[in-house]
Amino acid sequence: MSEIIHRPMALTIAGSDSGGGAGIQADLKTFTALDVHGTSAIACITAQNPRRVLAVEPCSPKVLRLQIEAVFEELPPAAVKTGMLFSAENVRVVTEFFGARVARPRVWLIVDPVMVSTSGAVLLKPAAIKILKEELLPLATLATPNLHEAEILTGRKLTSVEDLRAAARQIRTRFGCAALVKGGHLRGGCEAVDVFFDGRTELLLSAPFIKGVRTHGTGCTCSAAIAGYLARGCNLPRAVKRAKEFVTQAIIGSYRIGKHSALNQLFH
Repeated sequence: MSEIIHRPMALTIAGSDSGGGAGIQADLKTFTALDVHGTSAIACITAQNPRRVLAVEPCSPKVLRLQIEAVFEELPPAAVKTGMLFSAENVRVVTEFFGARVARPRVWLIVDPVMVSTSGAVLLKPAAIKILKEELLPLATLATPNLHEAEILTGRKLTSVEDLRAAARQIRTRFGCAALVKGGHLRGGCEAVDVFFDGRTELLLSAPFIKGVRTHGTGCTCSAAIAGYLARGCNLPRAVKRAKEFVTQAIIGSYRIGKHSALNQLFH
């Protein structure tokens, strides 16, 4: 009789990307690559391809809540990541669910504050941003904003690595969660530098820019990898460091789909 393999579980609460490059699809591929059983709660459906977002349709708050409840009922995850939530109502669902879990076993909660797509489409409504700031981030273990999102969260322009360091500390102070501020959109450098700060530990994580590869889905993959490594037992700084390495390898191993490149989360 073969030995039964037990795998840790992680949950992604995010949007579905019909092009397969980001969102739920990227998250589940990342969980699979890390030998983590991936579960999902779809917050919205997008009509998109690697070039543009054509439409976004949020799921009803009731259905989103039931998806999360169904997972926790029988497949309680060790770690959860949120991605594109889109509407204020759906941000509120997530906030109310995890806010009510204070007395229950601890769950790592990684919040990727997805606000705007690379092509410029709005992915989080203004009313939802307010709730995210005031109610969701204070519940989070870690926030993983990119450069533009960190500027919205801090109210300041970020143009250097020192600005990233200051932003990570400001997010930690203001919202109470650890921060990973991703500097991939900083101009003028030859490396993609991310800054992590949890109140005690600061990490400056860098990797060379890979030319000719479109990095659609790297933010989703990064937060999913962090959740996956946490589910596997890593502490937070270690999970963040390993996730940076994972994303770098996914970029290096990118493959062609039609006229576009796609991250290869299953590179190994």
